[in-house]
Amino acid sequence: MLNRAIVEGTALAVLALAVLFLWVREQRKARPESDGGYTTREEIEFEIGRIQSELYRWLTTTDHRDIGLLYIAFGTAAGLWGGTDAMMLRTELLTPPADIWTPETYNALFTTHGLTMLIFFVLPVFFGIGNYVLPLLIGADDMAFPRVNAVGFWLLPPALILVRMGLMIQVLGQVLNLVLPADAIRFFLTMREVSVGWTLYAPLSVQQPNPQIDLLLLGLHLSGIATTVGAINFITTIVYERGEGVSWANLDIFSWNMLVTSGIALFAFPLLGSALVMLLLDRNLGTAFFATEGGGAILWQHLFWFWGHPEVYILFLPATGLMSLILPKFVGRRLFGYQFIVYSTLGLGVLSFGVWAHHMFTTSADPRVKLSFMAVSIAIAVPSAIKVFNWITTMWEGDIRLTAPFILCAGGIGTFIIGGVTGVFLAVIPVDILYHGTYYVVGHFHLIVVSIIPFLMIAASYYWYPLITGRWYDTRMARFQALLIVFGSFVTFMTLLVIGGLGLPRRQAIYPPEYQFAQQIATVGGYVIGLSALLWLYNMLVSYWRGTPVTTTDPWGLKATNQFTREWQWFEQRMMDKYDMEPTEPETTRRSYAPEAEPTGLAGGVGNVAQTVSRNAWMAAAGGFVGTVLMSGGLITAILIGVLDPVSFGEIAELVGLPATPAVGAVLFLVGGTVTWPLLFLAFSDYLPGRLLFETGLVFATLISSGFAIAFYTGQSGLGFVGYLAFVLVSHWAYGIGLTVTFQYLKSDEALRTRTDGGG
Repeated sequence: MLNRAIVEGTALAVLALAVLFLWVREQRKARPESDGGYTTREEIEFEIGRIQSELYRWLTTTDHRDIGLLYIAFGTAAGLWGGTDAMMLRTELLTPPADIWTPETYNALFTTHGLTMLIFFVLPVFFGIGNYVLPLLIGADDMAFPRVNAVGFWLLPPALILVRMGLMIQVLGQVLNLVLPADAIRFFLTMREVSVGWTLYAPLSVQQPNPQIDLLLLGLHLSGIATTVGAINFITTIVYERGEGVSWANLDIFSWNMLVTSGIALFAFPLLGSALVMLLLDRNLGTAFFATEGGGAILWQHLFWFWGHPEVYILFLPATGLMSLILPKFVGRRLFGYQFIVYSTLGLGVLSFGVWAHHMFTTSADPRVKLSFMAVSIAIAVPSAIKVFNWITTMWEGDIRLTAPFILCAGGIGTFIIGGVTGVFLAVIPVDILYHGTYYVVGHFHLIVVSIIPFLMIAASYYWYPLITGRWYDTRMARFQALLIVFGSFVTFMTLLVIGGLGLPRRQAIYPPEYQFAQQIATVGGYVIGLSALLWLYNMLVSYWRGTPVTTTDPWGLKATNQFTREWQWFEQRMMDKYDMEPTEPETTRRSYAPEAEPTGLAGGVGNVAQTVSRNAWMAAAGGFVGTVLMSGGLITAILIGVLDPVSFGEIAELVGLPATPAVGAVLFLVGGTVTWPLLFLAFSDYLPGRLLFETGLVFATLISSGFAIAFYTGQSGLGFVGYLAFVLVSHWAYGIGLTVTFQYLKSDEALRTRTDGGG
């Protein structure tokens, strides 16, 4: 068995020394000696004085950009530490028996890995990005409370030390043991990292004597205070510090997401703090909050997950905000459906507090309560899906530039779709009971928190690197790194989904030998992720000194698509003031979709939601009715010749809680065909292939026919199955033709009447 303290301490020390070596070497290269290479005593003293001055500035700064960089540096360091835990976990899983670490060490690794990544990596990095760019995006001079902002950050380092103190004391104890007897340093030799799991479930977290648990609880409480302080600052800044001309209607999408994220944190983290204090009291003062005679162990689960599930959205929403902000810049189109994305973000903020109990479907909670939480858990997929549809539609027919940020955005959409869909299955009680405690949960969860979230963090670092440093990073290495991390994530977490689907339990150091090959594949994928993270770090550090200086005020050519947003306007002004640059003007301006200005749309334009629905409703109803009538002819024929079973209509009615009769289902089908699908067609018709309305209608009908074919399939086989698919397709084409011909007629008729009225 290897010694975890020595291995992890050595790995972190090597990493820190490598970063220090790069920093010293590149700094010396950037400032060559003028006398042939000899460093004088005066120069050394000057350098020490400069370092002291810089250190004092960074320790006392209240500037939002400095605080932002401190947050990012801290979060990156914590992420590398937590990532080292993950690499050690995957190393243990290379072989079925626990022959590299002990099972207790394995338990400690996944405990500290989870807490470090969720609490000290993701949120600090997003707070750092928010601190740096959010005031620039909204036209504010600084955060609303600059000193409170600094205090919020400086609470985090001691919090991390308290949480991870077990490892540090263990390393110190083993070093001291080289020169001191074991009896004299018994405290240092008995201290261990916490190994009760990152969820800290009672009664194990109450009864385990390890004093490091108390330090960990104090550290988590301190981090909760820091997060709450930061959240208040973001909310106040966005509400009260917006610049002239920045209203709620044109507030950038990243600020919207940071606002909702901060709102969730404001309610979630104080509750976590209260639960942690109760756990501390149970451990040290004999109270019975989580004892059988008191609230019981289930009370801890309720309190923990009331924080824990909103925490997922606290981590996820800033990533979606970055996606919505960065993706349009590299496809040459404005974000499609800005209002829908804002509404979906608000919806996620509210619903995130209504799904905590789906983490306890395997407990003895009342089945009726479980059922209500299952419904809400499934419903939360709707606002998430709205975001995905809007991102895909933004890319549709876009002028895509294959840069590292775009690769990461596209990869993030792919991993999020898989992670989101597999999450919907877990929201269903029977499926959750089946897969609870398996690697399926690990795969689903990590496809979101390890894929889209770090992807967008890295995409943001590339996108704003010229703005922050005034230099370019190595773009070829960045593209390679982006592809590498997307590839590694898919390999690792798709493999975990598969072995979880086969029933392999998680959180166990020992596993059956038949899963060894799959675990080795996942581990290789994990190493690829780790390698890509180191490549990113190297690129960021070295490019700071050796990157090509930016020589334009519009590094990404955003003016050409009318997306030269406020932070880049600030950058342009800075370059003009500092380097006397002339503003860069594009040679040509490409057409960029702007919902508020163009195009006119099929039914006369796209305004706000209420205007669009009221304008389009009568056309949708007419077109949908004609299309559904035409379609019904084909479906009725299919029923008569026996290739479509009418029982499937009854299942539609049953799905929404009505009697499972074909008649009721057919009525619902007609209502959907008359109302829902025509409205969707009106919304998306400009983004479907086809130069003529007729062609676009056929494409739309073909797409929706696939969903119909799956939903209404009732076991047909052979020629019956072929006939079923043929009638489904033909019926939908009839629907599409009826829809578009009606729209074309109504549109031309309306235009004729308008000309007639105008001509008097």
